[in-house]
Amino acid sequence: MNMHQKTNWFHWLILLTILAAAFFVRFWNIEGAPAGIYPDEAVNGIDAIKVNLGEQPFQWFYQDNNGREGLFMNLIALSFQILGVSVLGLKLPSIIFGTLTVLGVFLLAKEVFRTPRAGLFAAYLTAFSFWSINFSRISFRAIILPFVLTFSFYFLLRAIRTKSFWQFAVSGFIFGIGLHTYIAFRIAPVILIVLFLGLLLVKKHLFHSYWKQAIVFIIFMLISSGPILWTFYTHPEFLESRSASISVFSPEVNKGNLLSTIGRSFGLSLAKYNFWGDQNWRHNYPPYPILNPLVGISFLIGLIYLIVKFFHLFWLRIRHDIRDQKLFMYAFLLVWFFSMLAPEFLTAEGLPHALRAIGTLPVVFIIATVPILWILGKADDFNPSTKTFFFSFIIALLVFVGIFDVVKYHYFWTNNPSQHQSFESSLLLMAKFIQELPAEREKVVVAENMQRIPIKLFNYQAQNIHYVHPQEIKSFLDERKLTNPVFILTNKNDSMIEILKKYYPLSQLKGISTDKAIKFDTKFCVFR
Repeated sequence: MNMHQKTNWFHWLILLTILAAAFFVRFWNIEGAPAGIYPDEAVNGIDAIKVNLGEQPFQWFYQDNNGREGLFMNLIALSFQILGVSVLGLKLPSIIFGTLTVLGVFLLAKEVFRTPRAGLFAAYLTAFSFWSINFSRISFRAIILPFVLTFSFYFLLRAIRTKSFWQFAVSGFIFGIGLHTYIAFRIAPVILIVLFLGLLLVKKHLFHSYWKQAIVFIIFMLISSGPILWTFYTHPEFLESRSASISVFSPEVNKGNLLSTIGRSFGLSLAKYNFWGDQNWRHNYPPYPILNPLVGISFLIGLIYLIVKFFHLFWLRIRHDIRDQKLFMYAFLLVWFFSMLAPEFLTAEGLPHALRAIGTLPVVFIIATVPILWILGKADDFNPSTKTFFFSFIIALLVFVGIFDVVKYHYFWTNNPSQHQSFESSLLLMAKFIQELPAEREKVVVAENMQRIPIKLFNYQAQNIHYVHPQEIKSFLDERKLTNPVFILTNKNDSMIEILKKYYPLSQLKGISTDKAIKFDTKFCVFR
């Protein structure tokens, strides 16, 4: 085995280690963090259960909860068939896609910078990012988007370089799958348009060289996206979404000041990476930015560098007809970042919003690699003793990056009361409590419409269970006249307790909780 082969094996060994660690931090303690199942997750799970029970077929688009592309729910259904209806079964697709995105970032960064060193650094930053870890542990369909973008663009860039028909086919097929993932993907074709324009700037005879490959890309993209395109064609109402009501273009939102509204939302969208992050505990650890300090600084420097170099190379192309291939790559990274930031800054609710900007996740860590590569390139000129000190320092920084966000997630965020409240962890406790009750016992869950969804997820086929809105409890009692029910209440409501006592004077109220629930004040009440 020659030196080059040894180096390649070493790189793959490091990558496998990174992937194993990425999977572990996304899988470990999945039952305990996040502390609960958010209703949006539970809706996905209930659709999957209905599919498995034959109550509804596999669908390309599910209409509940403002409408959702169907791929993720169908994968959850498959996961439930293997693992049963469980927290792990609900979240396994997210864990897998979150881990595979790390691999995709490696491959794409390696292709962009033409060195495996870039891929390893970008993959490492992604693997141990709080942002990536968090959404890889929540059952939101958006987690598929970074996976689709990284692998599609990896094969596309390789295809452009090699003129390989099969890689154009694979890239087109994966890109078409994007329409089955998350609404933010619908802006991704803008990236393809700019890619085409960038190629026009740096390659001569573009049409003559690539027209056949372009047809292959389009055909395979239409094959994979065809089912949902047909669904949208036959049901145009599915294209409508809640985003229209929170768009910056809505007069109710911008109040007649469109430019200032866009400027504010754009500024907040950028600020989340380095200064002031998403304030939603389901998306981030408020008030901190979504990137840790070292990665955030590296990303900011890399972004500024790419912008400056892009305009410099663009000027050289226009002024002196210099066709530098880097112009194409810089344009690609920049348009990816700003295009996939648009789903966030073109809305004006809940900003900054790390979930809507999840399409920027891979390219953020690729951009953050730019300063690292520049510094390592300069290190080649150091003398041996200086080089040893320098690389020791770099390793120390990498260890810090690897530990910082993992500890931040699995200790500080996991044990923070606000996180438990945000995920309404008591609902998961209620669901498990109901499972332990005798099947023949009448069970009445008194909860709001959205609160009952996580409870119903894990008790979908439970017998003798009723779901009642708090305001409807009296009419329910008059109508049903249950003899020996158990009432499970999401919180202690004195007026409701008084009503229950009138109907069941011998029953008692009891708070149910675990030690952790007491600590975080997430206990619920049982009246029986």
